[in-house]
Amino acid sequence: MKPVEVVAVRAAALRGVVAAVVLVLAGAGTGVAGAAGGPVGEADLAYHGRVALSDGRLGVWLVPQNDGPAALEAATLRIRLSSDLAPRQALAEGCARAGVREVVCETGPVPAHGQGRHIGLALGLAGRPAEVLVRVDTWWNGGTSERGAADGEQVVLALDTGDAYAF
Repeated sequence: MKPVEVVAVRAAALRGVVAAVVLVLAGAGTGVAGAAGGPVGEADLAYHGRVALSDGRLGVWLVPQNDGPAALEAATLRIRLSSDLAPRQALAEGCARAGVREVVCETGPVPAHGQGRHIGLALGLAGRPAEVLVRVDTWWNGGTSERGAADGEQVVLALDTGDAYAF
């Protein structure tokens, strides 16, 4: 297991990160167990939004969407990049840096068959890449089993044009 490097932490993100690390260290697999030992609900979490790259800055705007029958109290989404992040980042509340190319954000509550809060990030990148591959997925799902986990990862290529690319 690769160690998690947390560079900038806000209290809300720390709860999700700590919970995710505890679950991973406890050996939890894809069926995350609840307090009673079994799945605590069934969700279908995906992310919809857009990214834009311009002059070494990557804008990411997204909203979590739960199409499953169980509400999520909170989840942690992960944004992985094909380029390194700049050393210093001013991240949105509820977000933390999780590596040289990763940021995690707490979603807050996501109702059944509904949307969570909008999350917006302005990320500085090391250098000025001509393109960045952005992967968005769920890092920790709040203790639910995931219906249709294959549709949970979004991948988009952003070119350094300033144009917004939707996912």
